[in-house]
Amino acid sequence: MTQEIEDALTFYQKNKNGAIKADLNYRWENVDQDQGGNPNPKTANANTARLRLGALSPVLSGFQGYAEFEGLWAMQEDYNSLRNNNKAYSVVADPEKTELNQLWISYSGIPDTVVKGGRQRIKLDDDRFIGNVGWRQLEQTYDAVLLTHNNQQIYGLTVNAGFIGNVNTFTSTTENIDAPILNVNYKVGDYGNLVAYGYWLDYREKENFEKSSQTYGLRFNGVSPTFFDHYSLLYTAEWGNQRDYGHGPTKYEADRFNFMGGVKAFNVTVQGAWEQLNGFGPNKTFDTPLGTNHAFQGWADIFLVTPANGIRDVFGTVSVALPRYDTVVTAVYHDFSDDTGQQQYGKEWDFQVVKKFGKHYSLLAKYANYNADSGLATANNTDTQKIWFQANVSF
Repeated sequence: MTQEIEDALTFYQKNKNGAIKADLNYRWENVDQDQGGNPNPKTANANTARLRLGALSPVLSGFQGYAEFEGLWAMQEDYNSLRNNNKAYSVVADPEKTELNQLWISYSGIPDTVVKGGRQRIKLDDDRFIGNVGWRQLEQTYDAVLLTHNNQQIYGLTVNAGFIGNVNTFTSTTENIDAPILNVNYKVGDYGNLVAYGYWLDYREKENFEKSSQTYGLRFNGVSPTFFDHYSLLYTAEWGNQRDYGHGPTKYEADRFNFMGGVKAFNVTVQGAWEQLNGFGPNKTFDTPLGTNHAFQGWADIFLVTPANGIRDVFGTVSVALPRYDTVVTAVYHDFSDDTGQQQYGKEWDFQVVKKFGKHYSLLAKYANYNADSGLATANNTDTQKIWFQANVSF
């Protein structure tokens, strides 16, 4: 039956496929916080279902187009979506909205090159700087032009160069921006990828001026060739520098450091990592306003915005794959402090179980528990527990 559905949603033009795409995602999210003050936020419960429907054309003379709508239905809206004025509740940033998620046309008639223009999903490297915030029900997309060149003469070289004009956020708002982006990725044999990048973000609306920045960086990450039949090393080393740019009113300079080492043996992966974003007071921090920040510094989302004194995240991850059951179990422990390591912000445990049923169906259970310390005296630095259950169908 699943194959029949897949075949029905696919159509052909000289073996260059077009397709109807559908994605249905149900999620229950519970957020329990002890924020202090009077009163504490009410415990949030969000029962939401998101549907995406898209149509991909066949390739015709090098051109291909795609249109996609998405809508979110809140079956239980006891939460602050940032758009529904339920401010007495904790935040679950999934507003009940319907929107045009993607509308683009691409051209692949230039050798080794694809040019895509329009509203599109952009994900670069690990999504730390440019991502789609894919964990939220409504994703972040961009009104942009993006050129991707895979150089066949210089094996392993991929260049992404583009310009972003609007950011369509995961809360269904639009932010105007002038943002040239450049990401150059070179595959270093079987050992990893060396990446150089530059992102120039100039926000055009006064309320967003402070998010403007220019960022330059180098990244090397990879997995070693297998040794002793079952073992591989994992590693990442990255440095970035960020400065004021464009309409940004505050002069500053800040660095980011990101290091990871690990080992994969049989079906178990163990990693230790250290990520630091420097800060020098209010409005003078290393920030990633277009990144998929939920994937970094804890799933409780306490540090989506860098604290004034920066942040140092020392963390360890254990992931176990169970191929027989098509299941992956992950556990993460974080220790947060300021960028000197002297002021303790808090600690967090994260757990996740993902079970797949073939290519099109999956279940997820996820848990985050953040315990605040006294080193960060803000209302957001509060004991936080989050629980998620999710079911997904995607064709």
